[in-house]
Amino acid sequence: MPRIIYEIQEKYISSFAENDDELILSIEEYAKQNSVPILDKNASQFLELIIKSYQPKRVLEIGTAIGYSSIKIARSLDKKGILHTIEISENNIQLANENILKSGLSKKIKIFKGEAKEIIPDLKKKYNLIFLDADKEDYLELLELSIPKLKNNGIIIVDNLLWHGWVAKTRVIKKYKRSTEFIREFNNIFMNHPKLFATILTIGDGIGIAVKKKND
Repeated sequence: MPRIIYEIQEKYISSFAENDDELILSIEEYAKQNSVPILDKNASQFLELIIKSYQPKRVLEIGTAIGYSSIKIARSLDKKGILHTIEISENNIQLANENILKSGLSKKIKIFKGEAKEIIPDLKKKYNLIFLDADKEDYLELLELSIPKLKNNGIIIVDNLLWHGWVAKTRVIKKYKRSTEFIREFNNIFMNHPKLFATILTIGDGIGIAVKKKND
């Protein structure tokens, strides 16, 4: 089957995107120069669109990294919306705090330092939206821990579910073999989870989005 979208069409679509400010551009440049994985630009725009349309009051992000998606989420929330975000890396937390301070969104964002698998069960309140973008080997456990913390009709968004395209290939290079197995297993459970209505979209590196069913 021939491709529908080629480079020229991608450039055309990108021409409509709003120009990001200096802070976002500087974070993107830092991530590029230091090999820090951040959310793909198209996936970022999709996440912002969901936040702006759904207007969740409470959002949980699992995997802060250097605060790129945290800032994007917080900027899209309404005045009373808050973001809780979890990160284990000391260096990432320091950089994230610096970036969040520059963004002027410190009052809307709270960083929890530590292992997400230990922090999530102790969170007292439920969330309207959860964004999962952490270590792939932990995705399944984090999903199961997250669902009880998600309100009925709440949304969960998961990044990297196409995993650079490897999940669909029969032969996977050694570097990606183990992580691809994790994502394949996760996708199968995510798409067939009895508590979720889920789909995977071909945005960025593959965005999973699901709504928690009311009967949970």
